[in-house]
Amino acid sequence: MTTDALPMAASPSIVVADSSTPAPVLDIVVPVYNEQDDIAGSVRRLHAHLRTHVPYPSRITVADNASTDSTVAIAAELAGEIDGLRVVHLDAKGRGRALNAVWRASDAEIVAYCDVDLSTDLNALMPLIAPLISGHSDIAIGTRLARSSRVVRGPKREFISRSYNLILRTTMRAKFSDAQCGFKAMRADIARTVLPYVEDTGWFFDTELLVLAERIGLRIAEVPVDWVDDPNSTVDIVSTAVADLKGCARVGYALATGRLPIADLRTTIGRDRAPGPQIDGVPFGLVGQLARFCVIGVASTVAYAVLYLLLHAFLGAQVSNFVALAVTAVLNTAANRRFSFGIQGREGAVRHQLFGLGVFVFGWLVTSGSLVALHAFAPDATKHVELLVLVVANLVATMTRFVGLRWVFRGHLGTADHPVIEGNAQ
Repeated sequence: MTTDALPMAASPSIVVADSSTPAPVLDIVVPVYNEQDDIAGSVRRLHAHLRTHVPYPSRITVADNASTDSTVAIAAELAGEIDGLRVVHLDAKGRGRALNAVWRASDAEIVAYCDVDLSTDLNALMPLIAPLISGHSDIAIGTRLARSSRVVRGPKREFISRSYNLILRTTMRAKFSDAQCGFKAMRADIARTVLPYVEDTGWFFDTELLVLAERIGLRIAEVPVDWVDDPNSTVDIVSTAVADLKGCARVGYALATGRLPIADLRTTIGRDRAPGPQIDGVPFGLVGQLARFCVIGVASTVAYAVLYLLLHAFLGAQVSNFVALAVTAVLNTAANRRFSFGIQGREGAVRHQLFGLGVFVFGWLVTSGSLVALHAFAPDATKHVELLVLVVANLVATMTRFVGLRWVFRGHLGTADHPVIEGNAQ
């Protein structure tokens, strides 16, 4: 047995393995946290499958992330009786952290992972790694949402899974079908290049990796799987969903602001090598534009309402409406220009803001007219009633804004500088 450290400064790790074992072709990681009841049976079952059905040198790595029960001790005992099994312990919790650490440090050609409950039928393992070994693809994922997949799970999980992937498709223009299936593989050389830019340490790790891979231009192969839900799963669906949505917001912001070196990575390891408009992560499809426009619209409406209520006591209804509408109109145009329609740089910015000013004037006429009408029919209306009427009037102005902005930005979408790319071949 030997003890080594994985190169993750924030996550010190201990590897228990036989140093004489040659580097395998496949290193399949099983991330665990307090799985003392299931780990032995699952590891033995996985080992038997590898020995019988996978004709390549393989290793199983149990990646323990801060278990507090006997998981590590049981895994260490298994390492003494099963060839090609090693145990990695990380002091910090997080499935994504464990996968990131082990995959980046692996000496195998292909790195993969599966959940400890083995919910995914292992017969899909060879189809998963085959396109990576052949060089056809860079990443392979199991999907439970393909027509040929056979899935046994409750309607609640089914609804959440499909809704989450719909969100990814509309807001991030993702082309992969199932982000969270616990059955994935990746070329190790690609993993060492890409994973330093994947920040999430929990369940959002998979999604962040796949979104980044698509932006870079890597080829992702999808394999339909048979999957049976584990009724004893300890995953908190609500907290995981909230964390995933926060992760989407963080990654979307990083892509939109250029914090990630997408262009450099696309040039060095991407399949298409084309710069493309998706470097900023902005969806150009109508559904994607509308989804982001709605998010910005909600934020603008909230900001408008707060400003209106704060100014009302000093300036009165009409002036407060004008000032709040003017401030939010400028910010709304700038946000939609960049995030909804993917326009970056200063070119055309003045013209776009002038158009936004025109939309502001239209919105002001609609909203001020609604106030005049309200005060004519209900002179004693409270400021909260006024606000309700103004919000409804703003919805009319907002629908006009979307149509108008889509028209004014049309010259920046699908041009030679910003060609529309529907995604990489899968």
